[in-house]
Amino acid sequence: MSVQTLYTAATGMEAMETKLDVIANNLANINTTGFKKDRANFEDLLYRAEVYPGALDANQNPTAVGTQVGLGVRVTSTQTDQRQGTLKQTGRELDIAIQGKGYLPVIDPSTQSTMYTRAGNLDINANGQLVLGSAQTGRLVDPPIQVPQDAINLVINPNGVVMARLPGEVELSQLGQLQLSQFVNPDGLLKVGENMYQQTDASGQPILANPGEQGTGVLRQGNLEASNVEPVQELIDLITTQRAFELNSQAVQAGDQMMQTISNLRRF
Repeated sequence: MSVQTLYTAATGMEAMETKLDVIANNLANINTTGFKKDRANFEDLLYRAEVYPGALDANQNPTAVGTQVGLGVRVTSTQTDQRQGTLKQTGRELDIAIQGKGYLPVIDPSTQSTMYTRAGNLDINANGQLVLGSAQTGRLVDPPIQVPQDAINLVINPNGVVMARLPGEVELSQLGQLQLSQFVNPDGLLKVGENMYQQTDASGQPILANPGEQGTGVLRQGNLEASNVEPVQELIDLITTQRAFELNSQAVQAGDQMMQTISNLRRF
């Protein structure tokens, strides 16, 4: 029995280690623009049924309960918290925050595939195209928007219309339209780093619409969406995870001591 204790407690330690990794990633991204925190979900493993519920006892009467011993726990998934992060005002005209549902589609230059992001730190590349600023590479917004070199007073309204004042003109000229994508199951998106998500079979096909239409959020120019990580909650989870790991390690020690006691019986 004590051997089973070692294996069962080991599953608990492995599960807590994974949860600790998730918490560490949340805390590491506490200042990452548009970051959505994760949580680890657990489920119990198989049970060893020594007596099945309803089995007949010595008097041929069905028992009310049985004897079942669980074999541990495992992590089933990591689930993303899709709640809105707070908006941080930057005053920069190329910064936009999505207030509500939706992801900004961008084109990855290396694969020419569409990727999705909640980050809105836009920039203009050497060709005058509107891109998502990145340390690695600028990804073109989809659909592409060309910004004239002499354009001034760039304006992005809540519905995603990009406008600018051109020399010699009084009225703002429309340069393009930003769009947002929604998914039936946003938790099914694949996280690939650099604030990017990719579509999967689990997420479903993207539903493309202008901001403010079909349930999508609106855009706020001069703002960025902050991470939705709650430091106090993460620290509480960190403490409880550490204590749970310690309890499982103590169960391993208790099982080891029982085995040692049994092995020492031969001396008496």
